[in-house]
Amino acid sequence: MADWNAAQYLKFEDERTRPSVDLLARVRHPGPKRAVDLGCGPGNSTELLVQRYPETAVEGFDSSPDMLEKARKRLPGVAFTLGDIDGWRPAEPCDVIFANAVMQWLPDHRRIFPQLVQALAPGGVLAVQMPNNLDEPSHRLMRETAADGPWAAALAGAAEARTKIESFETYYGLLQGAGCAVDIWQTTYVHPLQGPAAIVEWLKSTGLRPFLDPLDAEQQRGFLDAYLRRIVEAYPTQADGKVLLRFPRLFIVAQRG
Repeated sequence: MADWNAAQYLKFEDERTRPSVDLLARVRHPGPKRAVDLGCGPGNSTELLVQRYPETAVEGFDSSPDMLEKARKRLPGVAFTLGDIDGWRPAEPCDVIFANAVMQWLPDHRRIFPQLVQALAPGGVLAVQMPNNLDEPSHRLMRETAADGPWAAALAGAAEARTKIESFETYYGLLQGAGCAVDIWQTTYVHPLQGPAAIVEWLKSTGLRPFLDPLDAEQQRGFLDAYLRRIVEAYPTQADGKVLLRFPRLFIVAQRG
């Protein structure tokens, strides 16, 4: 896919940061020496780590140059590194690995989750949050729109860019088997947004990217128009003019023994 658009992503910064706050609140580590924000994006989640652990060496890691440019401006005192997240290996064990809204883009969770545990120091914590919304209308309608239009051939594999989230039992078993105490839960956020077009704007920087990147500008406009018509039908307008975007997210906090 093309590089991420940090400005588009940050249009909904408050809503996107809220799961990071909730995830970090469940991290129990008395004094980490080293924490890594894996898939740090524009640094909004990294900033939470810096505030929570002011004495800790906090690092950010991401695959997007544009995201890292924004992160470095936001937190000039933090070291940010560009690289392939799937191939990330720390130079030394970490006390906290924070991975907010990134693991859904990586394949083979049965391999990578135990691999991340191995990167933890004894007592270290792996904290993960993943959108679990592929069955929501917002994402089901992406797939329907992709299959119904002149762009169908170009988008034949677009839905495969996101990794399907495994079951609670699978993640619990993987991490417990890797020697961790595991806390796992799911929260459905309900975001009041300013009309159906705001849902499209939200998703243009995340879920829609695999569907838009293969298309030229004219095709993108046609796809977005067709998608918006479906969104209007799926998300009724409330009395105050807003629509409610349901957004389930899976949370995992695993502490290595």
